[in-house]
This record gives sequence, C-alpha cells and structure tokens, in this order.
Amino acid sequence: MTSQLFSPIALRGLRLPNRIVVSSMCQYAALDGSATDWHLMHLGQFAMGAAGLVMTEATHVSAIGRITHDCLGLYSDDNEQQLARILAFCRRYGVTAFGIQLAHAGRKASTRPPLAGGQPLGPDEAPWQTVAPTALPYASDWHVPMALDQAGLAAVKQEFVAAASRAARLGFELAELHGAHGYLLHEFLSPLSNQRTDGYGGGTEQRCRFVLEVFEAVRAVWPAERPLGIRLSATDWVDGGWTPAETVWLARSLAELGCDFVDVSSGGLDPRQQIPLGPGYQVPLAEQVRREAGIPTWAVGMITEAEQAEAIIRNGQADLVALARGMMFNPRWAWHAAEALGAETAYSPMYRRCEPARWPQVFPRRRQPA
Repeated sequence: MTSQLFSPIALRGLRLPNRIVVSSMCQYAALDGSATDWHLMHLGQFAMGAAGLVMTEATHVSAIGRITHDCLGLYSDDNEQQLARILAFCRRYGVTAFGIQLAHAGRKASTRPPLAGGQPLGPDEAPWQTVAPTALPYASDWHVPMALDQAGLAAVKQEFVAAASRAARLGFELAELHGAHGYLLHEFLSPLSNQRTDGYGGGTEQRCRFVLEVFEAVRAVWPAERPLGIRLSATDWVDGGWTPAETVWLARSLAELGCDFVDVSSGGLDPRQQIPLGPGYQVPLAEQVRREAGIPTWAVGMITEAEQAEAIIRNGQADLVALARGMMFNPRWAWHAAEALGAETAYSPMYRRCEPARWPQVFPRRRQPA
C-alpha cells in the first residue's frame, strides 16, 4: 500500500514531498535575538532530510516580545543577517523547505529559560515591562503586564508586519503566526486573559478581532505564492476558557483572509490547565478543525511512531504531522519512517551513501539505484 505520509502536498506555490514537519522548538541559545552556532547545528541536522518542512523556533517580533533574554528574534538587521547565515548553510547542504514561526510572548515574556527554572526575571536580571490584552498576570507571582492601548495594538501589529517582511526577504518558503501556548495572540482569544471592554474584548468575535487584524496585515506583505498559517491552542483545558468550537469559528474566519493551514496545539494559557497527555492527544482537535472549518491542519503532540503518523494522514485526521521531541530524539526520523513504510524520501547528497538502496548488505530487499 502506498504511504500517505510520504505523499506530496501543495500549499499555494509550495510543494512538499511528504507530510512531515519538524515542529518549532525554542532553544534559548540566541544572543540579543540573533541566531548563533547552536542554531547552525540544530537546524542544520534537520535540513539533511528530517522532514519535508523544517520550522524555526518561535521567532519574536520585538525585544520585549521574547520569552527570555536568550530567545530568537527578527526585529533587527543583525537578527536578519545571522539568520541568513544559518539558512545559507542549510540550503547549501540540505534538502528541506524552511518555515518561520513569528511570535510575541505577551504576559509570558521576561522570564528565565526553562533550564534556569522558567520563572519571571528578578529585579537584578534586567527584566522588562510585559504587555497583554488586560493587566492580568499569568500567575500570582508573575509580572503584571501593561494592557495594550490603541497605540500599543498598532505598534505590535506593525512589528509582526516588519518581521514578516524580513522573513520574506530571507526567503522562507512558509510562515505561521504563533497564536497558541498562552502567548500574546492567544491571550487576546481567551476570556481568561482578555477582559477588555472595548472592541477587542467580550464575545468570541471581539476577542478574535486583533488576531484577525494581525493576520490580515501580515498576509498583505507576505508573498502571495507562499503559504501563511497560524498555530492555535484549540482549547485552554480550563473551564470557562477558549474552546474548540471557537477555534473552528476563528479558523473559518482566517481562511477567508487567506490562511492556508492551522497548526493545532492546545493549552499553555493558564496554570490551572488539566491536559490529558498521551500519544497523539491533540490529534482529535486537529481532526475537528479540519472537518468543521474545511482548512488544512497540522497535528502535533506526542507523535513518535511511523505507523501512528501514517494513520493520522491516511484516516484524514490532519494533512501534516509535526514532531518536536521525536525529532530531537531521532533527527533521522523521516529516513527510518520511510524504511518502515516502504517509501522513499530525500537524503542530503553529503549523506546519500547511507541510503538503504545503496547499502544492500544491510537492506537486502532494496535494489541498488541505477
């Protein structure tokens, strides 16, 4: 049976040879927002053939939009130049397309990296004023954010536009906005974090307004032939929070503005969340959005096995699967999945000698290519 996981898919002018995505993974290894040699290694290993598409980590649109001092950004010329260096290396030796995730951490900014505890920066750690829809902290011992006024909303929107323009200039083939995991755009969506009384708060449509405005502004500067999508938390996993039904409504509205896909995740907004963790635990959310909104979706979250990923695509639960920890554990995941499913996938010319068809002593069922 022909593998559906290794079947091609087209998103606008981008044709991917398979349905596998290396998901965004924050690395906390940047310097003033600029990529370093760590990113050369981290992204370079996946460029060798880990998937059809490799996503950068959350790439922040402003310095105060970073989660930590060590987070990647795309708001300065140096940020752009250093990321260009990484991409040039990956394109020289690699065989994958590259996408960028544009993000603003909102009230979850100004923290220490996870390996240092992940808590808010102290007074002697160069903290900064965080911003949010409403002056409500993530938790009682977190920084109290400043509620964005009209000028602040306009400034953040322009920061997304400027970062998208830089990303387009860098040649990223795809982009997505980060509207999940409790960061700024997600904060506008959820009634738990958005208690505004102006046109950006209240019912579902009002809470979605800023996200729709940002998406529309970015779509206007993002090249028409390149896909643009969004990552959404489909549920807060907290009573009274953002719901899957609202996610479907937003996905439909985004599709009308030219959104090409929804990368369906969940949670991250409220420490009271109760997430039913397990293999593929978010796949039903991706399936619901795909079915009810009629938009391509990515499934993400504890997808680790080739047969599991194949079933998700074959059963129509999502259009692509995105792996993060699975890729860290095995950066050659796609190669091994292709072998397990009897499919072919791309190898970097530098590593082609290890392709199973060229190693018949170990893979006897494979024939030497002509």
